[in-house]
Amino acid sequence: MPEPSVAVRPTLEAVAAHAGVSRSTVSRAINGGTGVRRQVMARVAGAIEELGYVPTRAARTLVTRRTGNIAVMIAEPEGRIFSDPYFGLQIRGISKELVAHDLQLVLLLAEGAGDRERIDRYLSGGHLDGALAFSVHRDDPLPDIVRRLGLPTVYGGRPHWEPIPGEAALAYVDADNRGGAREAVRYLVSQGRRQIAHIAGPLGLAAGIDRLDGYRDVPFDADPSLVAQGDFTDGSGERAMAQLLDRHPALDAVFVASDLMAKGALRTLRTRGRTVPHDVAVVGFDDLTSVSTSTDPPLTTVRRTQGAVITATTLTRRGSA
Repeated sequence: MPEPSVAVRPTLEAVAAHAGVSRSTVSRAINGGTGVRRQVMARVAGAIEELGYVPTRAARTLVTRRTGNIAVMIAEPEGRIFSDPYFGLQIRGISKELVAHDLQLVLLLAEGAGDRERIDRYLSGGHLDGALAFSVHRDDPLPDIVRRLGLPTVYGGRPHWEPIPGEAALAYVDADNRGGAREAVRYLVSQGRRQIAHIAGPLGLAAGIDRLDGYRDVPFDADPSLVAQGDFTDGSGERAMAQLLDRHPALDAVFVASDLMAKGALRTLRTRGRTVPHDVAVVGFDDLTSVSTSTDPPLTTVRRTQGAVITATTLTRRGSA
């Protein structure tokens, strides 16, 4: 019984022979057509169609010096990345945009020092055209790595480390975290709330710093002990809410720096017998639909809206404030 034949994939040389031109002419035609006459371009296009030629990414890389790969680097523990819906939304959105431009997403997780060394080696190998970096904490070596390698990088979140003198401004995309926090607290004040607490995010991240600053921007008689620290996880929100109630049993509102932490805070309030919003009003931040509409009551939260480099924020009023 004869063995099944394997289709031979047409090569660049085959296209050149079929079109009656050189291999380099075909290569130039495929990669933009610079210096190739219109009639020759038409012959090459016809040969490609007739033979069913598909340029490989490796071949394009040799000509264009581009890999077609963009890294998404996230400086958080793996468990948090896959449990926090914020990161899932970011990765899905980035992947959709890259696919539309025929680019490949490469996910690089940076949890410990060993991960930074591995990422440094990978980036040094020239496997990428650029990178997007998220959740980069203060004193993280990642910015120094990409700076040394000259890799084009956009940061998700305002860079909060000291710039190097003479260095060009870093590219980043962020929400108006401070303005959104101010709006949330002003709303609570307008509802007659007077003991307004804050569950802050990690102060090694610009988002945590800016949302705390926005809380402090609103002029009300706030005791510094009305602020408790969280880390953007629901467990930290649960613990921080318990600390605040122990310190200030009569508090009547809390602005929480993320929806996940607000979800944990609502659990503690329910356990302590506090009704929301009657006894304690709660406002979160991020408007993660999977969180804000699944709580009881639905969470009032600050929503990010689309913009250019810095996005705006608006307050989505639901049942918790």
